Amino acid sequence: MALGKDYATQECSIARALEVVGERWTLLVIRDALYGVRRYNDFLVHLGIPRAVLAARLQALTAEGILEKRRYQESPPRDEYVPTDRALALWPTLRSLGRWGREQFDEPQLRYFRHADCGTELGLYGECPRCALVVPVPDVLVDPGPGLDPNPADPISRALLKPRRLLQPFESDPAAGQ
Repeated sequence: MALGKDYATQECSIARALEVVGERWTLLVIRDALYGVRRYNDFLVHLGIPRAVLAARLQALTAEGILEKRRYQESPPRDEYVPTDRALALWPTLRSLGRWGREQFDEPQLRYFRHADCGTELGLYGECPRCALVVPVPDVLVDPGPGLDPNPADPISRALLKPRRLLQPFESDPAAGQ
């Protein structure tokens, strides 16, 4: 019997969420958007994702209101994909899933997430232990950890070797065919 493509018989909010974000690559596209990736070619190069899959994921995430497609150039026409409030609401889930993967598979720390205002590493639930508040996504600073490749091939990975705030767009090289 063929595996179904949806969870129509499930009365469950997890099943509904999986309808939107459960396909392979989708959470990584959202992760990259939160890191500041905006342009198709940057997603393509950083993720190593097939073009057709990326196009389908961006279209689906835009249709669901998780990303907003915005024109940044008219000739030739080029768009960027900006995270919406629905994407920002996925940050705790992505952070928790990353932490779970690191702990369950004994992986090295790739990135630290800190409160940009005071530099304190965020707690389990995205809270700043020093300031006693849950840190909003734009105030999260991403610092490289010891598990990152110090000489990555793609420009997004190289940029992530320096501390930067979540949502801060990457500066793309216009000569690179963005």
